[in-house]
Amino acid sequence: MAQIAIKRVYEPAVPQDGTRILVDRLWPRGVAKDRIDLWLRDLAPSDALRREFHGHPEQWEAFCAAYAAELGGAVARPALDALNDRIAAGPVTLFYAARDEARNNAEALRLWLAGRIPRAQ
Repeated sequence: MAQIAIKRVYEPAVPQDGTRILVDRLWPRGVAKDRIDLWLRDLAPSDALRREFHGHPEQWEAFCAAYAAELGGAVARPALDALNDRIAAGPVTLFYAARDEARNNAEALRLWLAGRIPRAQ
């Protein structure tokens, strides 16, 4: 699998980041537009899903399953195609704004892309 890293959007840029892709629905406060190469907001969890699981790390598996279902939908398809094009071109870093560095939508997306979270049928 191609190199896909995740990183908090507030961390400094480094050349190893490759294409810097924001996968949050909302633009993070205080972040300049030139720090991100591509914003794929349609890959972010829906507002309802984001609100339901915000601040509930104990519900990580349920969040991942619900998010996988959303990623399998028609809304995410064009954004997934754009992401796959960037992945094929070289390394990418998925950026997120959440404080939890282990359980966030970018990590869930990375796991889903790697096949470690089942795709919804």
